[in-house]
Amino acid sequence: MSTLSERILGASAGEYVDRKVDRAYAHDGTGVLALEAWKNMGGDRLGKDTRYYIQFDHIAPANNSTTAALQHDLRDFAKRSSMQFSDVGCGICHQLMSEGIVLPGEIVVGADSHSVTMGAFGAFATGVGATDMASIWLTGETWFRVPESISINLTGRLTGAAEAKDLALAYIGKLGTDGATYDALEFVGEGVHYLSMDERLVLANLSVEAGAKTGLFYSDDVTIRFLKEHGHDVLCQEPESCIYRRELDFDLSNIVPLVAVPHRVDTVKPVDAVAGVPIDQVFVGTCTNGRYSDLARFARLVRGKKVAVRTIVVPASASILEKAIRTGVLADIVGSGCTIGTPGCGPCLGYHMGVLGEGEVCLSTANRNFKNRMGIGGEIYLGSVATAAASALEGEMTSPEVG
Repeated sequence: MSTLSERILGASAGEYVDRKVDRAYAHDGTGVLALEAWKNMGGDRLGKDTRYYIQFDHIAPANNSTTAALQHDLRDFAKRSSMQFSDVGCGICHQLMSEGIVLPGEIVVGADSHSVTMGAFGAFATGVGATDMASIWLTGETWFRVPESISINLTGRLTGAAEAKDLALAYIGKLGTDGATYDALEFVGEGVHYLSMDERLVLANLSVEAGAKTGLFYSDDVTIRFLKEHGHDVLCQEPESCIYRRELDFDLSNIVPLVAVPHRVDTVKPVDAVAGVPIDQVFVGTCTNGRYSDLARFARLVRGKKVAVRTIVVPASASILEKAIRTGVLADIVGSGCTIGTPGCGPCLGYHMGVLGEGEVCLSTANRNFKNRMGIGGEIYLGSVATAAASALEGEMTSPEVG
């Protein structure tokens, strides 16, 4: 009997395998490096294979002329090839791949560490380097060492103001940033059935912050309904009896609002423990918490009020932005005094659209708070959308209220 990773890769943990890649994607940052490596490997043209994607999101729009020139070359390459190309404003690569593209059982690689997000669909999804991506463009394959697996067994339901982001911080706090190195996290248990697809995407997304090779959910009724809306008919993946390297249990009803304090994702505290810490900026967005459900929740919490600090909200994709406009969510957010950014990564990686100054403090819904990540000398606290809303309104770290 096998873990989901073993079933998808077709081998036992610890074995090395060469496998065809079902989907491979890169963004404007890693794509530039992959293109250079591909040319050095003798690459000339990609032919008619359409399982490759280039998506501009990391420094989009370009922040200077050098970036613009590099993006021009990559854009030209993508358009001349068979690649599926998404330009500035279309959204974050991981979000775009989650909008009805990735399917259960697929092998998906992205030239970005948070490609693990796609594991929410029951796919084996992981990040690779630019050179590996170039090799995939040439051969259509790559190699893997089949990972051992850790089960994250979930019971109960989230209650109060707790969100999936708080659960993610809880399991990272327990595992540590290297506690799952090259392992696969499998999210199992009856509590999984109460998690929406958006919530599953959050939990899979953060798995790499514990060092995991991937984070997977078994496809179930939630997966089937979501993909049905995107025109796909898929089947459930039934868990088998298998051996886990380690097993962790979480009762969702015990999860409370948490934050990761600077400068480690695994240094986790209850929001109440840091309440009152002044903040200079709030950032809501990224491949972790920039989906429509996140924006709608934030809008509900700030509607009719005014934020006390600069607050930047960046939708994860153009379709999310369009829906937020159509439903009035965007009007509520703008009406509260927030600034809206171009769909994409925004200031997450510290290049533009909201970087921090020396000594400034930001509460972010992103997935990393490493030193100097969003600006030299800045400090980043990671928290949920509800915590971001409560803190933005008060101008200091504030625990969200139930409601």
